[in-house]
Amino acid sequence: MTTSEKQRQQQAELHKKLWDMANSLRGTMEAYEFKNYILGLIFYRYLSEKVEARASKLLEEDGVTYAEAYADEEIRDDLKEELVDQIGFFIPPEYLFSTMVAEILKGENGNFDTELLRKAVTAVTESTLGKESQDDFQHLFDDMDLSSSKLGRDVKSRSKLIGNIMVNISDIPFLHDDVEIDVLGDAYEYLISQFAMNAGKKAGEFYTPQQVSKIIAKIVTAGKERIKSVYDPTCGSGSLLLRIGREAEVSRYYGQELTSTTYNLARMNMLLHDVSYQRFDIRNADTLEEPQHTDLRFEAVVANPPYSAKWTADQKFLDDERFSAYGKLAPKSKADFAFVQHMIHQLDDNGTMAVVLPHGVLFRGAAEGVIRKYLIEEKNYLDAVIGLPSNIFFGTSIPTCILVFKKCRETDDNVLFIDASNEFEKAKAKNNLTDEHVDKIINTYFSRETIDKYSYVASLDEIRENDYNLNIPRYVDTFVEEEVIDLQAVSKKLKEIDAEIAEIDKELEKYFEELGINERSEVEI
Repeated sequence: MTTSEKQRQQQAELHKKLWDMANSLRGTMEAYEFKNYILGLIFYRYLSEKVEARASKLLEEDGVTYAEAYADEEIRDDLKEELVDQIGFFIPPEYLFSTMVAEILKGENGNFDTELLRKAVTAVTESTLGKESQDDFQHLFDDMDLSSSKLGRDVKSRSKLIGNIMVNISDIPFLHDDVEIDVLGDAYEYLISQFAMNAGKKAGEFYTPQQVSKIIAKIVTAGKERIKSVYDPTCGSGSLLLRIGREAEVSRYYGQELTSTTYNLARMNMLLHDVSYQRFDIRNADTLEEPQHTDLRFEAVVANPPYSAKWTADQKFLDDERFSAYGKLAPKSKADFAFVQHMIHQLDDNGTMAVVLPHGVLFRGAAEGVIRKYLIEEKNYLDAVIGLPSNIFFGTSIPTCILVFKKCRETDDNVLFIDASNEFEKAKAKNNLTDEHVDKIINTYFSRETIDKYSYVASLDEIRENDYNLNIPRYVDTFVEEEVIDLQAVSKKLKEIDAEIAEIDKELEKYFEELGINERSEVEI
């Protein structure tokens, strides 16, 4: 068995165990509703193990355990300060995940309940107060409501359920010595994707499927081993940002997220993937109404914003430098181009931007048509339009597209159109892009070649002739002529069938006579 095959096998086994765990906890809540608890507790285990590992390294020469060092008043404060300086937070030995699990396993004789866990997660936040890491840990566990009646009617029943989750999580082998993968990060991403799949219509708010993220990441990091900064104005759980980090070394991550629960998830996801608090800046606010990073420009800008979302479209935005040059604002009922304008504003001159949007942005008129024309005619920022299959996103079945923008384009006299809408693997709940489909899209983007019924390199003159309508079928002809039907052959076949039926009828009449049946209608079938 090869290393990659072993990786896939271990991942499959791990994924099954994770999802079986989530399903086994169903009771008063659906598996999706356990998201905040399961992911929060996985994250708390990660923080605990990080403290234990760092403390062991600091105390290696002293020959004492973390618990022994913490019990020594002369060492305690210095140890705590050193840990906070190095990793940004601190957890006392009695609040470690492993310590609490040991108490849970003692049953009624153990010292564990949800009140102890609540104190533990509060202690993590309090350890960061006044420190550089404070903003990244504040309210991080607010969505893990340990007093919720859905967990049980009283502390005892809630403690039993939470204890069951913690024991299950402690059994998961997050570390494999013989596999070079981020197993913990992979497990977290897997659970996020599964919760998204089972969450219904709002799933897309916090997760972009990995294959789509892969396309975007490879495009915005093309030819670069290192990216100074990447920005996602609608970052969800941070999965798209983290995908960029798989393709290039990212110095700093930036993001903004409106939903508080998802904002907390994004910060957890960053820390859990070993992106230290010094290397990310994610804010919780409305990107269009309260942008948090307008003074910064980014080398890579990516997003999968909410499709055709509503926004105020207040006339004051015509004086906002993000929108003023266009002379028009995106309509109140469709903020798609407002996100595009915002992202263009944040894009650095040497950067690349890729955004997933509904197909309506390609051809809708009025204000959107004016904005589209400005981006193409006046600025010449549009680099490529990539049509994706329908039903590949959680929560919506509509087909989408990826728009690629660059302020300094290498080929500034044309726009590449790719129609990948018919290339997918059909699954039960939704369609999937395979690695082969993804590779074909990426290779075509880099080669910028016209491929029959798949891609087309359109000149700017052609786009002008189409009045800046970017609807993909105008440029990529996917029409397949239907096979010519031979009517004479069909007629001959029908006559042969009629003759066969007549012969069968004659045979049946003989059987009826032998049975003494005069009318076929007498036979019950």
